[in-house]
Amino acid sequence: MASGSTASSRSNRLDTIDTIDSEYPGTAVTRLQSVHQRVLSLTAEQLSLDWETVRRSILSAGGLKDLPSARPGMGYTGHSFNDYNHCDLTTMLGSVAHNNNEGQVAGIAYNNQLGRGIQIASIPELGPGGSWSTCMIGCNQEPPQDVAHIQFRSRIAFKLVWCPPTFSSFVLVDDSGALLNMGTPTGRLPHITQRRHNFAIVEGSKYAREAEKFGAKAQNA
Repeated sequence: MASGSTASSRSNRLDTIDTIDSEYPGTAVTRLQSVHQRVLSLTAEQLSLDWETVRRSILSAGGLKDLPSARPGMGYTGHSFNDYNHCDLTTMLGSVAHNNNEGQVAGIAYNNQLGRGIQIASIPELGPGGSWSTCMIGCNQEPPQDVAHIQFRSRIAFKLVWCPPTFSSFVLVDDSGALLNMGTPTGRLPHITQRRHNFAIVEGSKYAREAEKFGAKAQNA
């Protein structure tokens, strides 16, 4: 009984009444819309600064705090957008934030309890629910078979995809693959193998289109 009460109180701290997405009912819709507004407001200059500064801007736009010193599982976001995989920004309702993978998504740990970290790292002003940088493995399938869509039954607010062939620029695309923003950061980027692998995960899917277009345009400029 106490355990159920604890889980309920955690959910209530993240949730108030929100619009329901009938296809992906775990989506925090109001929060997703707030994230889109913040991503669209980022300027080309903001997304072309030193990578760590750019990454912090992306985190903030997604409703996440920059917590590079927190412990993993307790709000740590130092990995977010810094590797090939944790590049989906997902806005999920508190009622699903404590969902576990339990073998639903191939290539992801069976036990990947994220709820406490989501609660700690999420910026509350963006709306009900929470935000997290979820794993994008499986997103090249249709419908997507990644952590956001399967474990949390949530749409992604955006995905960061590095653009071929140089992988020095990135695009931010929404759940349908439509372009939201783009950037060409400077400084120490994630390792080139991480950036190449990031694109390889989306290659052939709706999430690759804008990255391919941007990369081709840059090559022909």
